[in-house]
Formats: sequence, C-alpha cells, structure tokens
Amino acid sequence: MPSDVVIVSGARTPIGRLGGAFKDMRGSDLGAIAIRAAVERAGIAPEHVDEVIMGNVLQAAESGYAARRAALAAGLPDTVPAMTVNRACSSGLEAVNLAVQSIATGESEIVVAGGLESMSQAPHLLMGHRFDGPRMGDVALTDSLQMGLSCPVYDYHMGVTAENVAERFEVGRVAQDELAVESHRRAVAAQTAGRFEAQIVPVAVPQRRGAPVEVSKDEHPRADTSLEALAKLPAAFKDGGTVTAGNSAGVNDAAAAVVVMSAERATAEGVTPRLRWIARGVAGVDPAIMGTGPVPATRKVLAKTGIALDDIDVIELNEAFAAQALYV
Repeated sequence: MPSDVVIVSGARTPIGRLGGAFKDMRGSDLGAIAIRAAVERAGIAPEHVDEVIMGNVLQAAESGYAARRAALAAGLPDTVPAMTVNRACSSGLEAVNLAVQSIATGESEIVVAGGLESMSQAPHLLMGHRFDGPRMGDVALTDSLQMGLSCPVYDYHMGVTAENVAERFEVGRVAQDELAVESHRRAVAAQTAGRFEAQIVPVAVPQRRGAPVEVSKDEHPRADTSLEALAKLPAAFKDGGTVTAGNSAGVNDAAAAVVVMSAERATAEGVTPRLRWIARGVAGVDPAIMGTGPVPATRKVLAKTGIALDDIDVIELNEAFAAQALYV
C-alpha cells in the first residue's frame, strides 16, 4: 500500500428501538451527530476532511443522499463531497473500506466514514401506480421496511434465510435462545458498567412541547430477557421453525462514524491513531443462506494477511440472527 491507514477517532449515537426515542428523527440527523462528534474528537478542522462516506440501506426516506445531508448538517463545508453506500448489512463497514482505499491510493488523506439508519422512518410506498393507477377502489401500500428486510432473489424475509441456516447446519432452538439471553446479559452488564459511555454522543431529541429530551443509552438491551420468556415465543418466519423475535436482531435507529487518515497525515496533525487498518475480505454466498457470508470473507482476509484465527484475541460478529451467529 502507498500509505498506512489509521483510524483516529469515532463516535456513535445511542441505539434507538423501532418507534422509540428517535422515531421522528431522520437517519441523516443521527448521522450528522456522529460525524460532528468524530471530527471534534479527532481534533481536526472540518475543512480538512477530503470526503464523507456513509452506509445507508433504507434510502427511500432520505432522497437517496443521506451522506451529503448528514455531512452538511454536521457543519462540514459544502466543498467536502459525500457518498452514500449500500452493501446491505455491511454498508457502514464497507464505507470504512472505501475510505481506506481512497487514502491508500493517494486520492484522500482524511475521510469520515460510517453508517446511519432510521428504520422507524422507512415509509410505506404506493408501488406501480405512477402511470396505471386505478380510477376507483382501494389500493395497497408496500412497506419499505419489510422490503429492506427481505431477500430480493428468493423473495422472502431474511428470517427465512436464518431458518435455512439453522436447518442446514443443525442449529437448535435452545442454542439460539441461549445465545440471545447471553447477548442481552452482556450488553446490559456493559451498559451498567458504563463501558459504552465513551463511544456514545448523547442526542437531544426535539419534543412537540417543552424542552428536548436527552437520550444517552441504548434502548434495545433488555435486562428481563430469560430462557423461559424466549421459549414461549412462536416461530416468526416459518411454521415449526426455530427463529423467533427473541433470537433475532432488533430493528433500530442509530448512526456511527470514524475518522480515517493516512498515517503520515495523522503524524503531521499531531493526532494519535487508535487503530491501524490491515486488510479486508468480501465474499458472496447463496442468498438463501446469506448469514454464512462472514465465513468465506474471514478466510479471505486471513489468507491475505497470514494471520491465524488463533492469533486473534477478540472477534466482533454481527448478530442478525442467533442461528447465523452460532454457525459462523
């Protein structure tokens, strides 16, 4: 690589539940808060940012250009370009990878990258009626949130792909529920211990009446989750299945951003790097078992670097579904 690439700062909003504290805020509003905080924490001037790259999946509520709106709302000058990226669940991570590529090739020296999403703001759509709408009678609305959570290849919900993984790789219901309970337990313990406080930027949520309400904690972790409670939940996506609302990921609203720099520019700015980027791996799998993608992607990146799995102390893995996380 022409240049070592480092991450010098980061910030995120609290994670709001669907219909929760952030239900009336656009994803780009949340993105602006994360971008502004990440730049401030880096200690760099906003005008020194070369580009902003933000992942965003549900774009119907944002006119397709959430990154630009977020960057301007964050106080970056209009001379700083922005790009919105959609690689489904890994959109924010891919934004970071694109920032690295831009810096490594010499196109940029400082890039803000991350992700933003408001699932609460996903609109209902009137599909197919622009030119041939009915003159009389009722019409049906399409839920863009449901569309975003569905596989466009097989035309079924992502939860069905988790059922496919559970069935093919023999991941049982009890194991899935156990992982879900442990995930909530760890999240609540970390929240109680204040381990997320350094990451989170409190958000002042406007109210229809009165002063804004400050939100500073994630809404999704549940201290009352138990195996007994999860065992009572029915299968959500398939009759007789094992994937439920309790062992699936939440539907949330949030944003996060990091400042990515060339190592040389970080030194020149007197900024201390927090992380050094090493390599990436991207892989495709059968969409019917989309949750298995991290396996070949990880194998690719290990092969590139010569690092063995046993050399890694901590692995961060998405928990879209407990079945998928257990398999991976």
